[in-house]
Amino acid sequence: MSILTKQEILERVHSGNIGINPGLDSFQLQAHAVDLRLGFTFLIPKAWRMTDHGREALSIDPLRDHGPEYFDVIELEQGQHFDLLPEEYVLVSTFETIKIPNDLMAILYPRSSVNRKGLSVDLTGIIDSGYEGPLTLPIRNNTNSQVIQLHPGERFCQIVFEELAHPVEARKSRWHQKDVVDKGKKEKSAEMKFVFNGDIKKLKKDFAVKKNV
Repeated sequence: MSILTKQEILERVHSGNIGINPGLDSFQLQAHAVDLRLGFTFLIPKAWRMTDHGREALSIDPLRDHGPEYFDVIELEQGQHFDLLPEEYVLVSTFETIKIPNDLMAILYPRSSVNRKGLSVDLTGIIDSGYEGPLTLPIRNNTNSQVIQLHPGERFCQIVFEELAHPVEARKSRWHQKDVVDKGKKEKSAEMKFVFNGDIKKLKKDFAVKKNV
């Protein structure tokens, strides 16, 4: 694989091969990466909810529970900022939506200036070929005493594009087709049934990759 440089990124963006909407501004394009900006939607995990039994703590199984009832959704307006409290964790959408062609993959990295503020951004992950939509950024304030302001529109992370040895057939993931608020509606796939039952050995056996795949 090879990493796309500034000129190669520009050529693909201008031809519509790589989609970035709204379009790039002059601050975003780096020598071999593109800076993405924070969006206006913030998701704050809830700690409790009211039920018929009273106030109950939320006990979340990450494999099953990701519905809207587990988050407070905050939509900021122009000129507003978000105070991230000490040790607080939130999810934030990117301002831009992206589209990855089937001969590329991409990787997200935090900007070094973000890390120096005391923030951790868990972005060392792959964006699959064929993905189209906004990205969700998990952000934590690692300080125990400082409030850190987040401003929609600030450059927050970098996306690096890597060229594949040959194009692949893009498979739409259910995670890529829905906003994170709707993820509680996950289908009970064959894979997750094995995971829920803890029968991983049978999963590996029944779904072993064939040599000719």
